[in-house]
Amino acid sequence: MTIGIWVLGDQLSLQQAALEHLVVQLGASEARRRCRVLLIESSGVLLWRAYHRQKLVLVWSAMRHFAAELSSAGWQVDYHEASGFAEALEPWLADHSITELHMMEPAERPFRAAITRLWDNDRSSLPRDRQSLPPLIWHPSGAFLWTREDFAAWARPYRQLRLELFYREGRRRFGVLMGPDGEPLGGQWNFDHDNRKAPPKGLSGPVPLWFEPDAITRAVIAKVEGIDAARSAAGLPSLPGDLEPFGWGVTRQNALAVLDHFISTRLDGFGPYQDAMVSAQPTLWHALLSPYLNLGLLHPLEVIRRLELVGLAQGTPLASLEGVIRQILGWREYTNGLYWLFGPDYSRHNHFGAAAPLPAWLDRLGGSGMACMDTVLGEIKATGYAHHIQRLMVLANYGLLAALDPQALTDWFHRQFIDGYDWVMQTNVIGMGLFADGGLLASKPYAASGAYINRMSTYCKGCRFNVKARSGPDACPFNSLYWDFLARHQGELGRNPRMALVMKQLEKLDAAELGAIRARAAEHRQAAVVT
Repeated sequence: MTIGIWVLGDQLSLQQAALEHLVVQLGASEARRRCRVLLIESSGVLLWRAYHRQKLVLVWSAMRHFAAELSSAGWQVDYHEASGFAEALEPWLADHSITELHMMEPAERPFRAAITRLWDNDRSSLPRDRQSLPPLIWHPSGAFLWTREDFAAWARPYRQLRLELFYREGRRRFGVLMGPDGEPLGGQWNFDHDNRKAPPKGLSGPVPLWFEPDAITRAVIAKVEGIDAARSAAGLPSLPGDLEPFGWGVTRQNALAVLDHFISTRLDGFGPYQDAMVSAQPTLWHALLSPYLNLGLLHPLEVIRRLELVGLAQGTPLASLEGVIRQILGWREYTNGLYWLFGPDYSRHNHFGAAAPLPAWLDRLGGSGMACMDTVLGEIKATGYAHHIQRLMVLANYGLLAALDPQALTDWFHRQFIDGYDWVMQTNVIGMGLFADGGLLASKPYAASGAYINRMSTYCKGCRFNVKARSGPDACPFNSLYWDFLARHQGELGRNPRMALVMKQLEKLDAAELGAIRARAAEHRQAAVVT
């Protein structure tokens, strides 16, 4: 009897739930003798979702390295390249007489549904040895600290599911940054007030840790080059983003090295300028851990424990230590919990009825004419990465103000970001960035004019647009779009107590000025469609 284990590309851990279950059930040596592990490198998804080149290299190289790690640990491993998952899976099940297939629950709902459909499909037209599939045994995901059931139980009593309440419960539940008296270290739960400094002149962060591609990664880079050539020959658009230089880590050892490097060179400075945006400084003090967490190369609890242990020992300012832990223990767990709690209909939310098509310069990753936007897009083009304030207050803020289609923009985030997945981007873009869920996640739209970008970045210096102007041909598009957005939704936004101050400012604009502002916003939106 041969037992199958199918490991997905974002489950690259030796403690992956299906592997771990069978080791516990059968014993380590017996599990390795009786089980076969399957990994499938599928390129068929590129027919409908053109991922950033570096994202493809990261995922496929990490999968290949993990397959080698499993083999070295004594597992029987089969690695298949295919145009689709079913194309590789079904023959593998038959060829190895798999009697039952074990899987860890996928992190993404569409993938779970696709696998279920495969098992439910009518198979009578297939060859006899492929007409039936073995039992499929699911194992709860171990990639997060909160199970989906535990999160749902936490959420049940609340009318509004606010991050702060969830984060505090997480601190208590896992005993993170807590004193012996059951109170948070430092006497407060978060230090947001200390972590929002504007960048002073000349601000620069430590150099991040990058890696030279090895032979396995070089082979994947060559494969992506070949896919691009085939797409060109077929008349399809090129994949987005630069392919090289590629410096992301692709193994658990690499990921652990990035964690250690962050702690030793960046953790102390993470807090104060985590919201700052500086030209030619794409990473500043940010951790760059999210790609490795989302692939399974790092587990969130081991990262949190390591940060807490070493951070307290080395005297890291509590504002910095708490700030980065909140991103993992709070925001990451919270958005994943909401993704599963809200269900499949969440992806279709469009509270403001936004329907504008994405500007062509988004897929080109540059050419908007706005210095802030083109700087961020250029950084994404180079590595597939931008930090959280660039995502929220430049990219998503523009999408909110310009009324871009929420589903199209969410898909764009998913394709372009090195750490982008369905569960990541739905809540982050539809909920936090665009307020398209009408307030299920955030208490107000995160709308801002050019003044915020000017205060928190160096981007406006030298921009062709005037960040102080709201109308006229030189006006910063974020300004005209911002006031136009407030005016378009004045009735609703005026009822939101957190918007009261800005809505009063809107009322102070005389009709002629507001008319000029809105005309400029309309001109920009029309031009953006064709540029």
